[in-house]
Formats: sequence, C-alpha cells, structure tokens
Amino acid sequence: MDFSFLMVVFTYLFVLLGGLLVFAALSHIIYQTRSSRSMTAWILFILFLPHVAAPLYFIIGIRKRKSTYSKTEVEFSHPKEMDRYLFDHQKNNISNLLLKNEIPPATIKNYFKLITDDQEAYFWMLKEIENAKESIDICTYVFAFDEMTQILVKKLVEKEKEGVHVRILIDLVGSFSTFLKQNKFNDLKLAGGEILFFAPILKRPFQNYINLRNHRKIYLFDQSRLLSGGMNLSNEYMGKENHTKRWKDILYFLEGAAVHNFYTIFQNDWAYAGGMEVAFSFKSQANFNGKSSVQVVPSGPDISKDALYKAILEAIYSAKDRIWIVTPYFVPDENILTALEIACDKGIDVKLITPKISNHLIADMIRSSYLRELVKMGTDVCFYEGKMLHAKAILFDDTTAMVGSLNLDNRSLFLNYEVVSFLYASQDIMMFSSWMKILINHSSKRIKKPSKLREASENIIKVLAPMI
Repeated sequence: MDFSFLMVVFTYLFVLLGGLLVFAALSHIIYQTRSSRSMTAWILFILFLPHVAAPLYFIIGIRKRKSTYSKTEVEFSHPKEMDRYLFDHQKNNISNLLLKNEIPPATIKNYFKLITDDQEAYFWMLKEIENAKESIDICTYVFAFDEMTQILVKKLVEKEKEGVHVRILIDLVGSFSTFLKQNKFNDLKLAGGEILFFAPILKRPFQNYINLRNHRKIYLFDQSRLLSGGMNLSNEYMGKENHTKRWKDILYFLEGAAVHNFYTIFQNDWAYAGGMEVAFSFKSQANFNGKSSVQVVPSGPDISKDALYKAILEAIYSAKDRIWIVTPYFVPDENILTALEIACDKGIDVKLITPKISNHLIADMIRSSYLRELVKMGTDVCFYEGKMLHAKAILFDDTTAMVGSLNLDNRSLFLNYEVVSFLYASQDIMMFSSWMKILINHSSKRIKKPSKLREASENIIKVLAPMI
C-alpha cells in the first residue's frame, strides 16, 4: 500500500479528531457556569494548542461533573442527642449563610486546640494513635515513606493487631510515589488495615477527573477525636527531631459534636474511593463541656453549592475592623480581589501573610502582580522570612476564624475536595490572633519592583491563573 496515501489519511483523521475535540470543548465551556477569566484562559489555551488543550480540558478542566461514576454529594445527618449543642446562628451572618447553603449547623461546647509546632504536632499524632481504642481513620493528600511515617506505620500495625481498625485514604496525585510503593503497607494490610487511593488514574481515567484532588486532612480517632489543618503525613511537616527544612504549618485538635461532621465527610470519601455504598456507624458522645463553637465546612465537587466560597466573600464584605489572611499561595479570583479592595477602601486592616518564596515557582510568578495590586489598595503584605509557610487560616474581626486545608487559589476554591472549620468563640479568635502576630513579627514587607521582562513574563503566565 502507498505509504504517502496512509500519511494523508492519518493527517486527515488527526485534523478531524482535533477539530471535533476543539468544537466539543469550546461548546462545553460556553454552556458551563464558570468565571469569565477561566473561560478566557481555556479558550486561548485551546485555540493556541488545540490538540493538547482540548483533550486536557476534558480530563482536568471540568469542575462539578455529573456521570454514572460521579462521587455522591455529602449528606449530613444530625443525631437528636446533639440538639442541645446547636449554635445560635442568628448571632453570626457567616454561620447563618452557611446553614442556608446546606452546610451542617455549628455546634457549641467543643474542645479546640491550635498546634503550631511541628514536633508537638508529631507527638500529639502519636499520642492519639496510642490512645485509640476502636478505630483510626486517616485521610491525607501527601503520605511520603520517610523516617516519620515509618514510625507512624509501625504504630498503626501495632494498633491493628490490638483490635483497633485502621483505614488510610491517600490522594493518588499528591502521593503518586507512595502509590507505586504500596508494598510498604504490607505489614499493615496483613494485620487487617485497609489502604485506599483516591481517584486512581488508570481506573476510568476520563471519569475520575485527576484534576479534582482530595486535599482534605482528616485524622480521626475512635470517631470522637480529630486532628486536621494543613499538615500532611511526611517528615516535611512533622517529626520527632527538629528539621531545618521542615515547613511552617499548623494542625488543630478537636473534640466534641463537630467531629461527627468530619466522620461523615470521611465516610463519603472512603466509599467513593472503594467503590462501595456510603455507610455510617457513628457512635455519638453527648456529654461535651468545651468552650468552642465550631462549624465544619467542606467544599468540592461533592458539595452542590459553593458555600465555602460564598462564606469567604460574605466574611470579607461584612468585616468591620480586620481581615488577616495566612496562605501559602495567593491566586484569587476577581470577586475576592474586589472584595479585599473594597475592604481597604473602608479602612479595614487587611493583612496578607504569605511565604517570601513558596515551593511553587509558577504560583509565585502568578501571585506577584496580585500582591502589587494589594499593596496599591492599602493591604499590608507580609512576607514570612522563615521556613516555607504552608498554613492556611483567615481571621475576620474578633468574631470569626477559618482554618483548614483551603488555599486562596482557584484550585482550592473551585476544584479540590477541601474542608475547613469556622470558629466563633472569643478565646479561639485570640489564639489565632496571637499566632498570626508572631508570623507578622518574622516577616518583611518590601516588595520589589519587577523588571520589564519579569513583568511581561508574569502577565503571560497570569493567563494560567484560573487553571492553577
């Protein structure tokens, strides 16, 4: 057969397929609800690199997809014995807004403890594992096999042999190297422990949506005690010895009625990863005497409404005195940027505390123009001079604090599976305020004027912001 004829046929089919993919992608973008910046970014990407961008869009570009294999939405239940722990939502606009957007109500009398030291976080984690009597449920984005997790896994094997059931859910994209070395979990599996990876790439690659990552950190013990926050499981975040390269991050300990909602979220994630029906066997403890009011707020494709995003906007707009933000990555959308500008115009103390240099060069380049905009608005931009700052928290006035896994970028806000806690008690606000003041005291505030080449590069890369 004539080779040139085959080349003509192949070229024709290649162009035809590319054209169909481009048409399908552009049609989907037009009819899908998304921001104008996101639409523009994807359209430009597809027009300039059609054969790369069009198929990539169907893998990573769709947020809340409906299909036979979609993750079911989280459905929260509220045991009747918890009624006496309900928070008065009329006292707080944010809490009330979240409740109206199908987020479970805040509860009172929780015990909350902020952990800001990496070694303290490590020993607290080991203590909770040691004290567990019935179950240990772990959900993490990063699980790295290193000196810290080697000790952790050994402890988990011991607990499983004692009859404490261990389940570990790990995001495949965040821990791909761990996925390839699953044999290191053999002892735990042989003891009866269960390991699942969230959204395997090779299993239904076009329906697991590898861009929709499980970024939640949920460490549950006996369904009654919780550790959560920004710390993943590796020596990079916590460990026995002081580590010069360890990141600056936080965990928090929670005990009380709010833990029930974390268990619900974990069960939903576990069922999806294992391809099973969601089942609950929560054992409620109805005698709590803490002083914290906590509202658990998940976000992601398994939450029908963008409740967390709305709550952040409401909190910014309704703030009267201060908005202090701690985030490792700052790539906001237009609405958040405008809300912060209005807050500055109103004379509100707006502070952004972020690492001087993060672990993502592209994210740093994209954020630069936003940071200069903030400075022009009157925002106090604080560049943390210490180790890589990976903590995520926001303080609104003296009434509300938000802490969890959420970064202030498009990926966390609109793509990832995330979970945060809103806190409404005065002693918790003071705790966060004191911690943020320490970060500010170890920060610089000088932002360099970029060269023309740097500014041009930033503006080009900024087009990618809605996809980062």
